[in-house]
Amino acid sequence: MALSPSHIVQIAIPVRDLARAKRFYGETLGLTHLFDAPPGLAFYQCGEVRLMLSDSEAPPVGAGAVLYYSVPSAREAQRSLAAGGVAFAEDAHCLATVGGKEIWLAATSDGEGNRIGLMSEEAPA
Repeated sequence: MALSPSHIVQIAIPVRDLARAKRFYGETLGLTHLFDAPPGLAFYQCGEVRLMLSDSEAPPVGAGAVLYYSVPSAREAQRSLAAGGVAFAEDAHCLATVGGKEIWLAATSDGEGNRIGLMSEEAPA
């Protein structure tokens, strides 16, 4: 079943020095800092896209940038794709509550070694 994601909602950017990267993205580029999450993650808003800076101390997210696609429900997206044989590296789970909405993520691969995320922002149950 095709999901038809509406847009890219987040991009993970691996960094070697989180403090230096935060200065660049926050002070030099002037992006709005949203929040930090352990271990070693910082989130910034760039228009409609959220950037997730991930330092080398954080669990590896892949060899390069990771694209996170917006879907209505990460849990439903995982169920639908898993029913079609897609394996998931991370089951759908709530990452955080930001601005009164829960941020849900399920992570898989595109079959070419590139990790992708299916992300939804939902009202708390």
